[in-house]
Amino acid sequence: MNLQQFEYVIAVKELGNFSEAAEKCNIGQSTLSTMIGKLEDELGILFFDRSTKPVRVTKEGLELIKQMKIISQEVSLLKEMVFSQKGELRGNIHLGIIPTIAPYVLPNFFSQFTHNYPLLNVSVSEMTTQNIANAIKNRDLDMGLLALPLNDPDLREMPIYNEGFVLYDCTGIERKGHVDASKIDPERFWLMEEGHCLSHQVIQICNIDLKKGRKNFHFRAGSIDSLIRFVRQNKGMTLLPELSVIDMTLTEGEKIYHFKSPIPVRSVGLVYHKHFVKKAVLENVKKAVILDILPKLKESAEFALVNPV
Repeated sequence: MNLQQFEYVIAVKELGNFSEAAEKCNIGQSTLSTMIGKLEDELGILFFDRSTKPVRVTKEGLELIKQMKIISQEVSLLKEMVFSQKGELRGNIHLGIIPTIAPYVLPNFFSQFTHNYPLLNVSVSEMTTQNIANAIKNRDLDMGLLALPLNDPDLREMPIYNEGFVLYDCTGIERKGHVDASKIDPERFWLMEEGHCLSHQVIQICNIDLKKGRKNFHFRAGSIDSLIRFVRQNKGMTLLPELSVIDMTLTEGEKIYHFKSPIPVRSVGLVYHKHFVKKAVLENVKKAVILDILPKLKESAEFALVNPV
């Protein structure tokens, strides 16, 4: 029994296919099957029902594979602790980012970050807030970049910056100066779909009761881009994070309005498990995010770093 065999079993369980699992583990299928078979013989238990496609995990195998995954993760954490104590940034990092942040941080951030730390393998997934939180608690992700707070006892939060919201108004209403967030007309207001934290934030910020708005048509956008397109086409309005309007054309920029004080803002930061050990990686990801977004927002009154690096 060894960790390599655990890796093979876990790969088959996740992919449901011996061939794909072998490819993921960079070995031949026959070698993978043989190694798993030897482990099954040693333990006297079958992990998989090989007669089904995809391969089905047996009831007995399911519990054992859960424990194998825990053991593999703990060994990985032990290695990461050694690297961290030596001041080395190496290994694997899995990061989740919410869709209302990812398009504006990722393009410059990761090319530079991976260049600076060539021994660190970085993978990124665009996910909703709840999926990120669940994945971190299941140890499928190391950290998430999202809007705070989550107030989850199993997670720790590291605020990085506060980002203001602006009003994107395509109604044609003539406005002068700054607008009052509490006086937005719900009849012409549109949001991201449920499940995106931006919707919840906007409703709280503006105290908007959408039930008083449209009665016969409801639309919740899945991304900021589709939200902007829909609002523009239907002459509506919405709230957008400051980063999302930085690269707008001059014509589109004329539809952007800033708010009166108190300005609606959201806190953005990193979230990680309470037992997370890759502290050096955490700090360097924080610095990289700041270096990427700071030049874009340093002129914005609605933007502020939290505990600047």
